[in-house]
Amino acid sequence: MAWSIAQVARMSKVTSRTLRHYDSIGLLSPAWVGDNGYRYYEKEQVHRLQQILLLRDLGLGLDVVADMLNGTDQLTVLRNHHRWLQDERRRLDRLANTVARTIEELEGGDEVKMEELFDGFDAAKQKEYEAQLVDRFGDGVKEHLASSKKRWQGATKADADRFLQEWQDIVTRATELFTAGVAADAPEAQELIDRHYRWICLSWTPNRESYSGLADLYLEGEFRSQLDAQADGVAEWSNAAMKHYAQTRL
Repeated sequence: MAWSIAQVARMSKVTSRTLRHYDSIGLLSPAWVGDNGYRYYEKEQVHRLQQILLLRDLGLGLDVVADMLNGTDQLTVLRNHHRWLQDERRRLDRLANTVARTIEELEGGDEVKMEELFDGFDAAKQKEYEAQLVDRFGDGVKEHLASSKKRWQGATKADADRFLQEWQDIVTRATELFTAGVAADAPEAQELIDRHYRWICLSWTPNRESYSGLADLYLEGEFRSQLDAQADGVAEWSNAAMKHYAQTRL
């Protein structure tokens, strides 16, 4: 049995443009191409797409995904991802319990202790992330981290929600511009990056060098997976747009 690119896109919730991109970089080629130029995928290619999406869900870049799939058997990939899913399920269970207890308090129940409000939030991951920043950019980044924490002292949950929503709005707009073919150095793109820069300044104030470093960080891990969630290539586009902004405005 074979499926057209449109059918695979609909089943997997991956855009046809992304599937064509995977083909162009040699990550996922169709089983065959019809006389009409349409790509068709068979079971083997669908299984490979599932593995690609599993690894992307872990925050891995496409180059790393390609290396893993070309050098690791399918069973190993699935077993590793299954372990990660089990760990994530346990963490989400704690988060769900935390939210439920907060709801009970707001409805007139017993007060939730301050330390319990954040049960399930991955403090260890935050520390690891900070350590990676210091290792990559040097001790000077510690000043930025301290500044960020100081600025957020006393912030409410509503403040945090607004901050995170702005990030999501920026990612959505970046995806729209990239999909529309807007160049990274176009005025419309640079207007969005200015919005992003002002958003970053709510936590810390980067200079030309550190903002360019942040742009490179967006090509990795969870940042890349968030940016490329709807269309692969948004992370690279954002990186180019941010570096142009750093060179021309900072």
